[in-house]
Amino acid sequence: MSPSTTAKPEEFIATGRRKTAVARVRIVRGTGKITINGKPASGYCPQDEFLRVAFAPAKLVEMDAMLDMRIRVEGGGIVGQAGAIAHGVARALAAMQPELRPDLKKNKMLTRDPRMRERKKSGQPGARKRFQFSKR
Repeated sequence: MSPSTTAKPEEFIATGRRKTAVARVRIVRGTGKITINGKPASGYCPQDEFLRVAFAPAKLVEMDAMLDMRIRVEGGGIVGQAGAIAHGVARALAAMQPELRPDLKKNKMLTRDPRMRERKKSGQPGARKRFQFSKR
């Protein structure tokens, strides 16, 4: 068999991160089918806001209906996972078509959001909270 008959269609893979969530995104040209952790996107999280945030980069460049996406996401909560998916989709789109990079960069979709939860310090009840001070 020649190598051209067994080759997979061109697939672009990228990793997106937000808070403690990590998303691995695979994009291939297709019909707009999106699966997250093996489930359809609407079945993974039925909230419209999650889907709107997660797929904003594809919508921005008007390629949401012509790409198939397989996404594996873990860690964090709903908001972190949506942000991680958006970051991964933007990076995969930039890898697929480098001419999309300026638009994605201008809308801050390629920048990893550095905000993280601050750790709890020892000898106090929380990250910043202190036990009540008593003078006497």
